[in-house]
Amino acid sequence: MTDSQPGGIRRIVRATSFSASGLRYAWATEAAFRQECVLACFLIPAAFWVSPSAVERALMIGVCLLVLIVELVNSAIEATIDRIGTDRHDLSGRAKDLGSAAVFVSLVLAVTVWLMVGLERFL
Repeated sequence: MTDSQPGGIRRIVRATSFSASGLRYAWATEAAFRQECVLACFLIPAAFWVSPSAVERALMIGVCLLVLIVELVNSAIEATIDRIGTDRHDLSGRAKDLGSAAVFVSLVLAVTVWLMVGLERFL
């Protein structure tokens, strides 16, 4: 670490501030992130009602958070591609499509986990 970079608690505070800034930006500019956050606000408490098992609840909450994580990474990829240039390029399109596919796969995983736990609980 160089002398210009803070260490210890100061580094943690700065990193937390940067993370909060990123979350605020995603909320303000990304409709999909807002929708997934609202859904998570309902699903995370519902996990405590759906399953008495701590492991199942952890999986159900974990996949909700994973969707948000993947959405944030996808948004970062899109912002980076847009920073490089707005002209059409096959690799730019491919990068954005792959990011979108990652979000889709995380959503499929979330639905699968919730269905499996829910069906076991209610059937």
